[in-house]
Amino acid sequence: MKITLRYARHAGIAALFVAAALLGTLSGVLFAYSDDLPAVSALDNYSPNTITRILGRDDQLVGEFAVERRVVLHYNEIPEQLRQAILSAEDANFFSHFGLSPSGIMRSVIKNVLASRKVGGASTLTQQLARKLFLTDEKTWERKVKEQLLAVQIEKRYTKQEIFTFYANQMYFGHGAYGVESAAQLYFGKHVQELGLPEAAMIAGILQGNARQSPYNNPEAALRRRNYALGRMAEEGYITGAEAEAAASTQIVTRGDAAQNLTIAPYFIEEVRKYLEANYGAKVLYESGLTVRTALDLRLQAAANNAVDRGLRRVDKRRGFRRSLRNVVSEGEALDSFNHDRWARMSAGDFVPALVTRATSTAVDLRIGTITAELTRAGLERWPRNPALDSFTPGDLLEVEITALAPDGQSATVQLEQTPIVEGALVAIDNHTGQVLSMVGGYSFTRSKFNRATQAFRQMGSTIKPLLYTAAIDRGMTPTTILVDEPTVFDAGAGQPPYEPGNYDRKFQGAMTLRHALEQSRNIPAVKVIEMLGPQQVAAYARKFGFSTEFRPFLSMALGAQEVTLMEITSAFSAFPNHGIRMEPYLSTSITSRDGELLETHRPQPRDAIRADTAYVITNMMEGVMQRGTGASAQVLKWPLAGKTGTVDDYTDAWFVGFDPNITVGVWIGHDEKKPIGPNETGTTTALPVWIDFMRAYLDAYADRENPPVFSAPGNIVFMNVDRDTGEPTNEFNPRLVHEAFISGTQPVRP
Repeated sequence: MKITLRYARHAGIAALFVAAALLGTLSGVLFAYSDDLPAVSALDNYSPNTITRILGRDDQLVGEFAVERRVVLHYNEIPEQLRQAILSAEDANFFSHFGLSPSGIMRSVIKNVLASRKVGGASTLTQQLARKLFLTDEKTWERKVKEQLLAVQIEKRYTKQEIFTFYANQMYFGHGAYGVESAAQLYFGKHVQELGLPEAAMIAGILQGNARQSPYNNPEAALRRRNYALGRMAEEGYITGAEAEAAASTQIVTRGDAAQNLTIAPYFIEEVRKYLEANYGAKVLYESGLTVRTALDLRLQAAANNAVDRGLRRVDKRRGFRRSLRNVVSEGEALDSFNHDRWARMSAGDFVPALVTRATSTAVDLRIGTITAELTRAGLERWPRNPALDSFTPGDLLEVEITALAPDGQSATVQLEQTPIVEGALVAIDNHTGQVLSMVGGYSFTRSKFNRATQAFRQMGSTIKPLLYTAAIDRGMTPTTILVDEPTVFDAGAGQPPYEPGNYDRKFQGAMTLRHALEQSRNIPAVKVIEMLGPQQVAAYARKFGFSTEFRPFLSMALGAQEVTLMEITSAFSAFPNHGIRMEPYLSTSITSRDGELLETHRPQPRDAIRADTAYVITNMMEGVMQRGTGASAQVLKWPLAGKTGTVDDYTDAWFVGFDPNITVGVWIGHDEKKPIGPNETGTTTALPVWIDFMRAYLDAYADRENPPVFSAPGNIVFMNVDRDTGEPTNEFNPRLVHEAFISGTQPVRP
């Protein structure tokens, strides 16, 4: 024991001599490195990488792009309590030293000599800043000397407040977050000005360990470091011991998002990203902190997500249950230790993976993280062909919907689900401006980034018929023009075989009005209209409605053989309720630099599509689609609506595009590889229910039920009561009465 003490004493004395010698030669060392340092004057134009932020309606945050997630603050924007916490935990003498701490350097030198290696320590806040801005974290004597030199230079050039501000904006806090504002958002979902004492102390405490001491990765370490910071704040006199003790007794409750790359509108954000990168370059996009304002409505986007998700699940269920493709036991995982990322946060209404732990003929026991659940026959009632409960195997990973959570959060009631393989898309556009209010480009952006709202060109089916009948009205036909729905062989032109189309139901209804033909989506009358007008005349209307591709001038146009995107057809339909004016759809309203300079602004761009009177007549006819035709199930909404279904041969594509006086919404459902969705999966049965779900949410959010809007008629529109079957004028007692709209001069003459 005496030998050990004697050795330690001698070692300490030796270390002091070594330290003294090192300090004595410090000036020479500093001189040797003085010519090999970066210029600290670069901080005069401090411009760190910052976040490009995408804002929706009312400046709600929709998404972000960044290499380093950072929001730059000024000194007075950093709350005093957070400044005190950082100083206490990192550099209590910051406002009194010249960039270095001589006593700290001495302690560090002794520690390093005794350890016979570079172990770090004794860095002031200014030194840490110098290292992060100009050097690396490599633990070498050379780096340490350069760090000290730079710290002194920084202190000479900048005020303490400026240095602290640089530091608070520059430092890394884990999970891609840089600076105190991003840290506050990351861990607590708050701005720094909203942080309480325990939260400020936690952010200050984890500075040195960041990701390693993150409450997401290591809650115990985060708690320990937070309490250390609180203790130091009490020692420095910023808070009382009682305040420190009270704050230390609280748990750390995170409310941010460790991933921080999730967005409610991934397909919309990706469209914005592609535009910014194409026009400004990747460096500006990810590093320069642009602010992009859009009209995206988060409430409508959530409604769109929900409507598409549940609609695709309904369609998928009609095809029956598919066996689980994954069994974790067969992968070598243990039932009691398997974990899934999706289990981090769950609530009622979520669709989550569930692990089968036991299966019998009457029930399947499930584990969903720490939650237990039982799948019984009641949980299979949504399926047309129920799978047998004992067909499941321990280790199967199923998908379920949590329909209810127990108050203690330990058990749940669930329904069997499965990830749909069919795809879908939805777009909502403001009729008066062209602003895109919501966009869904597929079932899951994680599964596929291909945007089916803007990139997928699909046959449009019967959604073409309003455009076709627009040409008919412009050429003198009226809603009461009689057409005959009968088997017909058409001459397709020289060198082409005869064209013999049929109807969806393989039936023929004889003589009918143009209105009736549209409401019931009859094919033969539509082909006859094209034959009468000439395919070239009808194809020319594609340009009027803004389609990017020329329509092929064939009779098959009547059945929607042309391929268009959902965005194009939705934009085209928006011209009908907007008096024939189509507003060019656009995503962003303005783009500004990080300094607030306006880089570009987008305003509504009107395009004259068709005459206002023609637009109203077609709108009025499409109201009939919703009242008596293929869209009649939308009457449940009890609102002025118009629209058109679309179904492609072999049920490969199902469409519904409709509108009220203010917004137009388009829905498409199908498979990417253009195979049948399933028997009888029409626009009415498949796409329209999704549209109704979205419109119901839209009306719940924004409709004035006491004062509904109207489709306003131009002054040259004349209304007459006509018989729906014959188109002849009739009296108000006729049960087949239609209050028909005519362009003045085209109405029938009363007998």
